[in-house]
Amino acid sequence: MIRVLAVDNSRIHTCLLADSLSHDAELEVIRFEADSSRLVETAIAQGVHVLVVSATLDEQPSRGHELVRQLRSLRPDIRAVLLLDSSKDEAVLKAFRSGARGVFGRNQPIELLSKCVRCVHEGQIWANSHDLGIAMQALADSPTVRAVNAEGMSLLSERELQVVRCLSEGLTNREIAERMELSQHTIKNYLFRVFDKLGVSSRVELLFMTLSQGSAEQGSLPRASKEDSDSGSHSRDEFEMLEKSAASGLPAAQLALAQLHLARRRDPQDLVDGCMWHMVAIERALQARELITRMMTPQQVEEAKQKATMWLSRTSRDGRFAANNPGRPPAPAPSDELGIEPD
Repeated sequence: MIRVLAVDNSRIHTCLLADSLSHDAELEVIRFEADSSRLVETAIAQGVHVLVVSATLDEQPSRGHELVRQLRSLRPDIRAVLLLDSSKDEAVLKAFRSGARGVFGRNQPIELLSKCVRCVHEGQIWANSHDLGIAMQALADSPTVRAVNAEGMSLLSERELQVVRCLSEGLTNREIAERMELSQHTIKNYLFRVFDKLGVSSRVELLFMTLSQGSAEQGSLPRASKEDSDSGSHSRDEFEMLEKSAASGLPAAQLALAQLHLARRRDPQDLVDGCMWHMVAIERALQARELITRMMTPQQVEEAKQKATMWLSRTSRDGRFAANNPGRPPAPAPSDELGIEPD
């Protein structure tokens, strides 16, 4: 027998849901009619194999997703099927991101729900061809983020990787918080930890790191076609985000934008724009350095020069920078812009 815990968005709907599932002789159905705060506790205590839960609980559209995520963190062996009120792409992706192994739309025949439960219990994924296509497309579009130490161990936790993936899609802190159902303060803390682990000082640098990794994995610089640029892919959002940051005067964004123009080289204008942003970034960095040195003593300036020389000499050995390159701008100070949105 497959023990199933059923909960819908109202007591009446829960009864109807449980009655429908009870028609299958292989299912032992438990109705859940208590407060949703006890759902995870009940599922574990009752030895449930599959949880069938509505995405909307307690009049909260995402309460079901939150509970599925909690259950998955405590008992990943208990599989979940989310009942969706909407068939929109974002609703389907949100269900899979929450950890659901099956998504079942309200417009689907209720007779198929018991088959869905059995499939999920057997370790399969239940989704129609449209929903599966959405998930596969999201997986294909998601940038690969690799952050490992010398031993090959991952530097970022799964949550931190999720934040980086959302950032690469051009989402703001507020949008990332809504997608992950966390507070904006928590998202900011995640970003601070990611910045520290990866040695970057801004959202723009982090975004450029993910883009650079993606092109390195392909073995060459990406050349986006006009169709790619005009499509709804995240590349257009990335350019718009960098252009906005570069226009506000951030040298890191200006350098990143220059590199992206040079990487795609869709037409000769990209070379011009890439060179232009390099020049602007160098000038901005030189101005910033001049301003900083005015506030320092000659001894402090000399100490800074010595440290910079040592750092450039060290990094040139692993090929990241060429110490004898006179055209390279000085690295922007980390304090220029942390990239954490005030909202």
